[in-house]
Parts: sequence; structure tokens; C-alpha cells
Amino acid sequence: MVEKAAADVRLVVFACEAGMGSSLIGANQLKKRVKDAGLAVKVIHSPVNEIPPETDVVIAHEALADRARKAAPQAVVLAFRNFLNNTASDQLIRQLTAGQPVTSDAGVA
Repeated sequence: MVEKAAADVRLVVFACEAGMGSSLIGANQLKKRVKDAGLAVKVIHSPVNEIPPETDVVIAHEALADRARKAAPQAVVLAFRNFLNNTASDQLIRQLTAGQPVTSDAGVA
């Protein structure tokens, strides 16, 4: 299990297969939510195999979660099933705004 204190989360990567499309949309939606919540967190999108080493949290579709864990073992990986109802992003915003630790053992959201 990987865990990050809310105060230590500075970079969130929305990962996908090739770095375009759905991850870009998801990253942009998450950027807006982070800004609206007043959080000092940078959100980017990236292909799952190119996740930067300084990443604190990765949000990825469940089919890519294992690859994300291998590509970024230092990061908390939050997986989701449905792009239209991405509860992993909801969970992340809730935990960060509440100052709660973000953990990777929560399962697929």
C-alpha cells in the first residue's frame, strides 16, 4: 500500500494508454475541480508508461492500474471503471480538501 499525506500531494497524473483523448478530458475536469477547491496541486495527463517520477497520485482506468503501479511505484494509484462517473477523482478531491491521507488500497472506485 502506498499512502501520501494530503499536504504532500503536489502532482496528480491522469494516465491513459496513449496520452490523448479521455485522459486529457479527465485531467482538464480534475484541474477545474482542484482550482475550485483552492488546492495547490498540479494536474497533468500522461501516457501510462511515461508517468513522471515526481508524481504523487495517478488516476487511471482499472485496465491500466497495474501498469501505472509499475511505472510509478512511489505514487498512490486510484483506479476507476467509468470515465463518465469517475469516482476516483471524487475520492481524491474529498480526501485532499479534508486533509486526509490518500491511499492506494481503496480498490476500484
